Amino acid sequence: MIVADQTIDDMKLTKQFQLYESDHTLFIKALKEKNPAIEEGQRLGRALLWDKPPLSLDEQERQLKSAIKQQPYVYQNKI
Repeated sequence: MIVADQTIDDMKLTKQFQLYESDHTLFIKALKEKNPAIEEGQRLGRALLWDKPPLSLDEQERQLKSAIKQQPYVYQNKI
C-alpha cells in the first residue's frame, strides 16, 4: 500500500528492476523513432477536439435553451 506522505525516493525499485522496460514501452519508443511527428499529430488532434476557447455566457444560455429534451429511456415508445 502506498501512503500519501511517501516520497519518490521511498518507492524506488531495486537495481535489478530499474533497467526493466516493458514490451509496451519498447513498442512506443520504436514507434516514436520511426515516426517522430507522431507526437505533434497527437497534439493537433487534442487541440481539434478538446482545446476550445470558453463560451460566452450568452452563447451558453443559447445552447441550453436550444437543447432538445430527451425522454428518460430512449428505446421506449412514446406514450
